[in-house]
Amino acid sequence: MKLIFKIAKAELRNLFYSPIAWFLTIAFMVQCAITYTSVLNQIAMTQEMGGMDLEYLTQLTARVFTNPYEGLFSSIMQNLYLYIPLLTMGLISREINGGTISLLYSSPVRIREIVFGKYLAMMGYSLVLMVVIGIFLVAGVLHVKSADYGMLLSAALGFYLLLCAYSAIGLFMSSLTSYQIVAAVSTFVTIGALSYIGKLWQGIDFVRDLTYFLSLSGRTQHMLQGLITTKDVLYFVVIVYIFLGLSIYKLQSGRETKPWYVTSGRYVFIIVSALIIGYVSSRPGFTGYWDTTANHDNTLTPNTQKIIRELGGDKLEITSYTNFLDNYYWFGMPEQRNDYLGRWESYLRFKPDIEFHYVTYYDNPLSLGYNIFDSYKGKSLEEITEQRAKASDLKMSVLKTPAQIQKEIDLKPELNRFVMKLAYKGRSTYLRVFNDQIVWPMEAEVSAAIKRLLQAKIPKIVFVTGEGERKIGKKGDREYKTLTTDKTFRYALINQGFDIDTVSLNTQDIPGGIAALVIADPQHELSAVAIGKLEDFIAKGGNLLIAGEPGRQHILNPLLKKLGVQMTNGMLEQLSEDHAPTLVLPALTKTAISFAKMLDKPSVDTLPVSMNGVAALSYHDSTGFKIKPLLLTKAGVAANSTRRNPDLDLVNVKVDENAQPGGIVQVGGGGPVSVTVMGSGTSVTGKKKVKKPLLKNQNGVGEVFATALALTRQVNGKEQRIIVSGDADLLSNSELGRYEPRIVNFFFSTALFSWLDYGRFPIDASRPDAKDNRVTVSTDHVSFLKILYIYVIPGLILVFGTVFLIRRKRK
Repeated sequence: MKLIFKIAKAELRNLFYSPIAWFLTIAFMVQCAITYTSVLNQIAMTQEMGGMDLEYLTQLTARVFTNPYEGLFSSIMQNLYLYIPLLTMGLISREINGGTISLLYSSPVRIREIVFGKYLAMMGYSLVLMVVIGIFLVAGVLHVKSADYGMLLSAALGFYLLLCAYSAIGLFMSSLTSYQIVAAVSTFVTIGALSYIGKLWQGIDFVRDLTYFLSLSGRTQHMLQGLITTKDVLYFVVIVYIFLGLSIYKLQSGRETKPWYVTSGRYVFIIVSALIIGYVSSRPGFTGYWDTTANHDNTLTPNTQKIIRELGGDKLEITSYTNFLDNYYWFGMPEQRNDYLGRWESYLRFKPDIEFHYVTYYDNPLSLGYNIFDSYKGKSLEEITEQRAKASDLKMSVLKTPAQIQKEIDLKPELNRFVMKLAYKGRSTYLRVFNDQIVWPMEAEVSAAIKRLLQAKIPKIVFVTGEGERKIGKKGDREYKTLTTDKTFRYALINQGFDIDTVSLNTQDIPGGIAALVIADPQHELSAVAIGKLEDFIAKGGNLLIAGEPGRQHILNPLLKKLGVQMTNGMLEQLSEDHAPTLVLPALTKTAISFAKMLDKPSVDTLPVSMNGVAALSYHDSTGFKIKPLLLTKAGVAANSTRRNPDLDLVNVKVDENAQPGGIVQVGGGGPVSVTVMGSGTSVTGKKKVKKPLLKNQNGVGEVFATALALTRQVNGKEQRIIVSGDADLLSNSELGRYEPRIVNFFFSTALFSWLDYGRFPIDASRPDAKDNRVTVSTDHVSFLKILYIYVIPGLILVFGTVFLIRRKRK
C-alpha cells in the first residue's frame, strides 16, 4: 500500500506541476458558478414578483441541483467527459512515450501497484472537483429554505462515482498508446460508446439486459433524485473493475511473454465476470434501496406498500397488450422495454417476483378520435399496418393479427389501446394509461387495481335512471361518462377503485351494501314507488348524492324537504365580462377542503368550482341532520326570483340605478323576467339592455349563497352521509372537460365520492408538501454571489496556481 500511495502522490504532483489541472479546476468552478447563480436568480426573481407564480416554487433543492434541464449536477455532468480525458491522457502514455515504462517494468514495483497508484491519484483529483461542488452544496443549504440534505449527498455520491468511472476508462486508454492526444480521443469515443450501448439490440431480451447494464447513460439518475441503489453503485464498481483489470493485463503483457490465448483469456475473463456480476446484481431480488430524500419521494407511500404486502408470496403477473396502431403503442415496444420496467421499479422493490409478459398485435384502434381508414384511403387494416411497420423497421411476424388476438382476449371493451392485464390467483383486472400529460397510471390507480385482485370490498356507486337522469355511458355535454366510466380519464370512478351500476326505481330495488346512491337531475316527477324506496333507503342510513337543476326544483324538493333542504326558486347569476352569467364559480368551504388531501393545498384550496346553471340551497338542521355548506358563492352573484324563460336569448342587462337592494325589477322583451338586485356589476338576463349599474347592498357586497351541502347523522351505529347540490352540471362531461386551470371540478368530484365512501377509495397516495419552497436570498444578493463565485474565487485559484507554478519552475 505504501508504494501505491507514493505513486499516487507523485502523480498528483505531476498533475499540479502543469497548468492543465489548474485551468480545468478554474473552468469547472466557473461553469458551476454560472449554472448555480443563474437558477438561483430565476427563483429569487419569481419570489420577489410574488403572485400566483409562487405556487410553482416547490422542491427547490431538486430544481437548483438535480433538475435534468437546468440543475447544477445535470449541467456539469453533460460536459464532464470533456474534463477527465485531458487529465488521464498522460497517465501511462507519458511513461511509454518517455521510455520510463521500461524502468517500471524492471523495478520491483508490481504492475497492479502502478495502475492502482495512478488511479488513486485521479481519485484524489476527483476529490478536488468534489470540493468545488461542495462550495455550492454548502451555499445551497444556506440559500434554499429547508434544503433536502439527503438528495444533495446522494447526488454528490453519484457525481463522484461517475468521475471515478471516467478516470478508469481514461487510464486504460492511456495504456494503449504512446500518444496522449490519441488516448484522450479514445477516451471520448469509449465514453460515448458506453453511453450509446444501451440503445443497441434492444429487441433481444437477454442481450438487452446486458447492454442496458453496461450503458452509462442515465446511470446516475436515481442518485440525482435521492435514491441510492446497490445495482447503480455496483455498476460503477464493475466499470472500474473492467478498465483497471484491462489496464493491468495490458501492461502485464508488455512485461512477459505469454501465448495469445492466455492473454486473450485474461481479457475475456475480466469482461465475462463483470457482466455476470452486473447482471445478477441488477435483478430485482438482489437490489437494495436507500431513499435519502426528506419526504421519501422515491418510495411508495405507506398505503401502497401495505397493499403490495397483502399480495404475499403469491405470483403477480402483468401482461401488456400493445396495439401497434394505437397512440400509446411505444410503451410496449421491445426498444422501450427497460423504460417500461423502470416504471415498475418502485413496485418491484417491495415485490421483486412480479412476472412481466408482452403481447404485441394490431387491430382497429377505437380511441384515436378519428377513423384511421380516412387517413389511408383504400387500404385495408393489414396494409395500413404493413406500411407503418416498414417505416418503423418492425417485422410483421412479431404482431398478432386481429383474429389471433381476439381468440386470446377481447380488448374491444378496452378500446384496443395499450393496456396492462394484472393476474393474481386466477383473478384479473386491467390497468390503463390515460389521455393526460402524465399518461402512466400513478400509485392511486395501481393500488386500486391491486385491491380488485385482492377481492377487497369494492365500493359500488349506483345511479338512478328512468326519469331522464344523467347517463353514465354517454358522451353528451350533460351526461356523466367522464366522471364514471370513461376508461381514458384518470379520475373516472372506475379507474379510482369504484364499481358503477344503475338502477330504475320504478322496476328495481336499490341494491344492498352500496357505497352511495346518486340521483342526478331527474326531468320528470318521481313516482310514489320511487319516493318510497328512496325514503326507506335514507331511513336505513344509506349514503346519497342528490343533484338538481334550476327550473326543476319542484321535482326534488319534496324529497329534500324531509332532509331539511330546499332548492330555492330561480337561478344564480354571476357577473362576468368573459363568461355567460349562468356560469357561477363558488368557493370551497373548510368542510369541503377536509374531504380530501388533494384539496387541502395552497395552490388548490382557493380555486373555484364551475357550476353552469345553479340554484341556491336553503336549509335548516331540525330534521336530525347536521348540515354544512360545501360551496359558497362570492360577491357579485344575483338570484333570479323566477325561472328563466328558456326561449330568451341571453344578453347583458343592467338594472336601473334607482332599483333598491333586495327589490324586484321586471325586465320585458319576449317574456317577463324578475331579477333580485343583490350586487354591483352586470347582471345578465332577458333581451333588453338598461344602461344603469346594479346597486350594491348596504354592506357593499352581494349575498352569499350555498350551492352544495353536506348532511350527516348517526344511523344504526354509523355516520350517514348525504350531499345535495343545486347544480348537476358540475359533474357533467362538459364541466370535467373544461381545461381552464383555475377551476377544481376534477378534484372536487373525486373528493365527494371519497367522502361518501368514508375515505377508503380512491387510495390515499398523497405525500407531505415539500418544505424547500423558498430561497433566502434576493436578486441583489445573487448579483453579489455572481461576482464572488464567477470572478473572485476563480481569480484566487488562478493567482494561487500561478504563484505555485512559478515557484516550482524556479526550484
